[in-house]
Parts: sequence; C-alpha cells; structure tokens
Amino acid sequence: MDVDLRGTVLTIGQLAATAGVTVRTVRHYHHVGLLPEPERDASGYRRYRAQAAVDLIRIRTLADAGVPLARIDALLHAQPAEFAEAVSGIDAALQRKIDQLNENRRRIAELAGGERLVLPPEVVAILDRMRHLGVSERRVRLERDAWILMQALDPHVMPQRIREKNAGLDDPETTRLYLACDQSVDWDPHDPRLDRLIDDLDAWEIRHERDNDRVGYLKLVSSRISEASPAWQRIIEALAHRAEQRRPAGHDN
Repeated sequence: MDVDLRGTVLTIGQLAATAGVTVRTVRHYHHVGLLPEPERDASGYRRYRAQAAVDLIRIRTLADAGVPLARIDALLHAQPAEFAEAVSGIDAALQRKIDQLNENRRRIAELAGGERLVLPPEVVAILDRMRHLGVSERRVRLERDAWILMQALDPHVMPQRIREKNAGLDDPETTRLYLACDQSVDWDPHDPRLDRLIDDLDAWEIRHERDNDRVGYLKLVSSRISEASPAWQRIIEALAHRAEQRRPAGHDN
C-alpha cells in the first residue's frame, strides 16, 4: 500500500502501512514507550506527523535486525559515535548467537542418528556398516543401545568387541545370520522357520565359543531385545537354554 507523506498528518493505519508493520505493532510500541502516542484530535482520532513515520521505520529496522526493544530507545537518541559502538556490540552478540545456533544445528543433525553423541567413531562406523548391509533401522537401534550399555557398564571390553564385531561383519555366514534374525522380527514365535534359525545360531555360538561371563550389560541387552519382538525372545531363550545344557556340571556363573 502506498502512502503519501506529503500531508501533515497520518492515521494510525497509514503510519503502520508506511513502516510496513501492523497497527497492533504500533500500539505495542506506544505501550512500551518506544513511540510517543499523539493526542486525539477533535474527531477522536490520533493523527501522526511524518516524523512519527521516520521514527517507526527506524524502530522496525532495529527490531528486525535483532536489537532488543529495551535497547532501541537508547539507540534512537544516541550520538553517531555511540550508535556505531552500540551497533558493533549488537553485531558481535548476534554473531555469537549465530555460532551457537549453528552448533545446535550440528548437534541436532547428529542426534538424528542417535549414536554420534554418545559412542566412539569406531562404533558409529559399525552401525553405519550394518545399515549398508541392509540391516533394519530397528535392529540397528537395538545394537546401538547394546553398545551404549557396554560402554557404561563394561568399557574395558569395548576395543575387543569392536574387533570382534568388524570381524563378524567380514564373515558372510555371520552377516547372513544377522539379516535372518532381522527378517524374523515379526514372525510368530511358533513359526517353524525359527527352529531352523535357532539351530543355525546355536551352531554359530558353538563355533565361536564366545565369552559370556561378562553378563552385566548382556542381561540388559537381552531384555531390551526381548521387548522388541516375541520371536527374538524365543530365540534368546532357546539359545540360553542350549548353552546352559552344554555347561559342565557344577560350573558356577
């Protein structure tokens, strides 16, 4: 909307249109003391002179630049040197805010993956590798949780487990079993395909003779996996039962 400023007075609507703000904004600036509010004329309307439009444009420009309203009044009445110094300080503060926002964006982007904020790069690389192999994101998240628990409860085994995990992902049979377990997540616990998968997993366990004496985080991981899938719960219980049957008599946990 074009407003002719050659006249001596403006209505509040004309004033707002001249500065590119709303009437509500003008009234707010009146309320906080940034823009003097003129007296009403004989018709009951407030009339603004051209200077009010100039002041309002300056207020809007400073506000749009991020200057707090509490500082704008002082800037409007500052000498040129004072104004330049104040603007320089405001610019520095805005830059710090921009830097912080960029850092927050970076952290949020990392948080989208979930693991980069709490796990070492070697583990993050393993999780990414699982994704590239076609493992579902649900299974990757469970794997991530297992590493988080391990790091908290048994951190000194992390380097060994990282080596073992990478070696497993290099092995076609291990990778096949990973993918088979992943596909079984929504199977019925009584699906006969689980029997064959349990046999394959048990044979893998026997071949690799893993050290399962460190059970602090393993029990938590098993519980977390069981919650995710009844089929996986059956797999874990069956493997645990077979492993217990193989333990020598009299062997204590």
